[in-house]
Amino acid sequence: MTEAAKTAKTAQQRELATLFDAERTRLRGVALRLLGSLDEADDAIQRTWLKLSREDTTGIRNLAGWLTTVLARECLDLLRARTRRAEFVLPDDPLAPTSPNPVEDDVVLIESVGRALLVVLDRLSPAERVALVLHDVFGMPFTDVAPVVARSPVAAKKLASRARQKIGGGAVTEPSSRRRLAEQRRLASAFVAAARHGDLAGLLVVLAPDVVRTADAAAVPEGVPLAISGIDAVARETAVLGGRAAAATLVLVDDTVGIVVAPGGRPRLALVLTFRDGRISAYDVVGDPARLAALRLRLLPASYPSGGTNASHPVRPPG
Repeated sequence: MTEAAKTAKTAQQRELATLFDAERTRLRGVALRLLGSLDEADDAIQRTWLKLSREDTTGIRNLAGWLTTVLARECLDLLRARTRRAEFVLPDDPLAPTSPNPVEDDVVLIESVGRALLVVLDRLSPAERVALVLHDVFGMPFTDVAPVVARSPVAAKKLASRARQKIGGGAVTEPSSRRRLAEQRRLASAFVAAARHGDLAGLLVVLAPDVVRTADAAAVPEGVPLAISGIDAVARETAVLGGRAAAATLVLVDDTVGIVVAPGGRPRLALVLTFRDGRISAYDVVGDPARLAALRLRLLPASYPSGGTNASHPVRPPG
């Protein structure tokens, strides 16, 4: 290669890098929603850049769309690899940090995506998750989603529909159901707020006098009883262990408002709540991986994400 050719290639790479950097923030938002992991999102973005840097870009008419498609494919590969490795099985300590900067990572993820959405997305298959996020969150048409998930547009639409049914979040039309869920949500929110601040008085307001707290062995520290009863004992324990509530979010747990503790959006504990006479009368803390996986976790009504309008769509999928 002549010096002139080398100089031209270097200039082209610099121009590509500038164009890519202009898209980086948007691409990171897509990757965070698809993956729910800062490290993996950055990995997917780096892989996308490497593919762009090696691509003959003369045929790319819509760079933003091309990048979105390539990035989504990289994310799908990472999700599939994650599933094969089963690397997110609950650790011995269910609340042990899973990254070097757990607090910082948690804040970025939750501000970018939302803890409840991350929790329910984690229950989808890789293809379901990608189809749903690209279409419902970023407004990508199924004709463009289809090549990402290697399916026809009709099949991609079915993937997203199946995912939508799994995560819920639709409207509740029956007045009695709306009132029931609203009351449960009010009590669960007050419980979480009081637990976060160690507010014993606040806990006494929402717990029933004869409240019972049960748990499996994976859900509580060693030496803590698997069952306790009575408002004083349960409230005191909750106030002491309330640090766990920092990563708590409200979701539907088997059709009742419940609480999931999900640092970084990864479900680690679930509180299955029982309500009676305007109080929380019992709750079961689930930490066992098999029990946790068996729970049906869905978004609360009216918390489903609306379709985005700022996504750039592919004009020509990469080969």
